[in-house]
Amino acid sequence: MIEVIREKCVGCELCLKACVFDAIVINDKIAEIDLDKCTLCGACVSACPFDAIIIRKFGQEAIDRSLYKDIWVFAEQKNNEIAPVVFELLGKGSELAEQRECNLVAVLLGNQVEELSKELIAYGADKVILVDDLRLKDFLDLPYSKALTELAKKYKPEIILSGASVIGRSFIPRVAVELHTGLTADCTGLEIDGETNNLMQTRPAFGGNILATIVTPNHLPQMATVRHKVMDPLDRDDSRKGEIIVENIDFSELKDDTKFLEFVKDESQMVNLTEADLVVAGGRGLKSKENFAIIEDLAKTIDGAIGASRASVDADWISYPHQVGQTGKTIKPKIYIAVGISGAIQHLAGMQSSDYIIAINKDPDAPIFKVADLGLVGDLFEIIPQITKKMK
Repeated sequence: MIEVIREKCVGCELCLKACVFDAIVINDKIAEIDLDKCTLCGACVSACPFDAIIIRKFGQEAIDRSLYKDIWVFAEQKNNEIAPVVFELLGKGSELAEQRECNLVAVLLGNQVEELSKELIAYGADKVILVDDLRLKDFLDLPYSKALTELAKKYKPEIILSGASVIGRSFIPRVAVELHTGLTADCTGLEIDGETNNLMQTRPAFGGNILATIVTPNHLPQMATVRHKVMDPLDRDDSRKGEIIVENIDFSELKDDTKFLEFVKDESQMVNLTEADLVVAGGRGLKSKENFAIIEDLAKTIDGAIGASRASVDADWISYPHQVGQTGKTIKPKIYIAVGISGAIQHLAGMQSSDYIIAINKDPDAPIFKVADLGLVGDLFEIIPQITKKMK
């Protein structure tokens, strides 16, 4: 609950200037806060030199951090095949677990999936908590939420990581609510603060215009989701040994009116950007839908996939499944060719981990050049046809 102490407020308007959500107005030299717009971000509290604005926190109990240990990775699987993002999270989780001097635990939910435990251990898990139940055969929010929530309450992990997949985005927020903790979605970076031991969770914010690092200092577990292709997996080591812990969840009292009918493949999967080794992406600099033929020709010549910036998708020059960035796909090809793309933070979040980045733009100050391994400043309508001709 946020509150203005009228006796202290002098109407200086510093809080008004600090609020990016337009939630504050000044009436009769007193600040008034629109609770429908306020997000409790605390910017106004920090800006007020008179301590006239306070946020009251009710029911917050001190947490005994010594009770929480280990780093968990939700081991998403479908049709007995582990999602690639899980191996990437195990790679990052191994690094974090080494810093925290704790175990890396994979949590595997499903039906007849025990054999997958060995694969999780081979990719870095020290332990696997397995819940094998017919109710978990096909993904549904409530059974999965109940299973992970009950396990977390029993074992008290310090950190829970999940892929920012359709499944992860669907039920992980529900688990966070049940555990009364925070969740940072679509992270592009995870690090341990050496002083506080908090998990520093970095993600683009405000439409991708800035990078925000978020911490959860007063609640545990700390929870985050991460997109595919953002982290690096460890090499598979089938000689690794680990512990498999079998748990049972009582679903008898779970009321769930949803029923799994069938899995229908998303048409966007036909645009296989995430697995492509070569990607040619076009942006606003192409100027029109018709001009996308230039990069389509190049992509076809080098057997690459076609990507796009948000601006070109919003302009209806190309369909959404081609979009690269925070609001599109996160990719990590061997070569990424950015054509006429300026390089907004939200776009960089989706491709900056590429092995080799080539940027072509007429603006020498375009942000894309800061992450490029090779930059070509010039007219793309002259450069791209020449490259295509040479490649042919």
